[in-house]
Amino acid sequence: MGFIRRTWFQIFISGLLLLYVVEKAVITTNNPNFIPSVILLGSFLVPVSFITYLYGNLPNWEYSLPPMAICFLWGGVVGTVVAGNLEYDVVKALGFLPMLGVGLIEESAKLIFPLAYYLQGRHRSLATGILLGTASGMGFAALETMGYSFVSLLESKGNLVVLDEVLLARGLLSPAGHAAWTGLVCAVLWRERAKTGHTVFNWQVVKAFLTAVLLHALWDIFNSTRKATFLEFIILELLSLLVAYTSISLLNKRVREAQLPA
Repeated sequence: MGFIRRTWFQIFISGLLLLYVVEKAVITTNNPNFIPSVILLGSFLVPVSFITYLYGNLPNWEYSLPPMAICFLWGGVVGTVVAGNLEYDVVKALGFLPMLGVGLIEESAKLIFPLAYYLQGRHRSLATGILLGTASGMGFAALETMGYSFVSLLESKGNLVVLDEVLLARGLLSPAGHAAWTGLVCAVLWRERAKTGHTVFNWQVVKAFLTAVLLHALWDIFNSTRKATFLEFIILELLSLLVAYTSISLLNKRVREAQLPA
């Protein structure tokens, strides 16, 4: 029961309670002014809890709270804006957007702020790289979830059940999505610099980035493909879970590496 005293767990439970209270207020008063609070709390609950979990379980993170906050907020906002504009330009130019292109654009956009800190060279531990990468990924995921939630609310004509389904699905899977992909790339960046003693973009870094892009593309393909039959639905859901499992396993491997004694 020691996990009850963990900060991440307390944040998660208190966030759930706040979300429940606000949703109860929406239902009781039928006041749409509470809807933005529901979307905000639901979108940021898991991302903030997950980052807090990593922060409490990774050693040698070099007091990186301010850089983490910048990567989470600025990285998330700038990442979504840059990715959205680039994807829009490609759609206008080509008339379609392959999922591989989406993965390439979004994985690049999320690295903008972590790369800025990497090139500065002041935060050098592997744990710091993982935290900055996952923070940027989670900021991106939270803001993206807010967008999807708002659209789903409009399309469902204010159906809270539909809104909750979107918030739940995207929230629970966010650690195995954007956070894992960007965290993996940053972990390899910081690890390779520790090996060589200087800033480096070698094959290991390229391979990690291409892995993140591929996992991202596969995730989007499996989740956007139309399911004509129940069997197709089951197969695509299992494939999506396989991508999620692979993603979080790769991140967890880097986390365990960072936890080893130096």
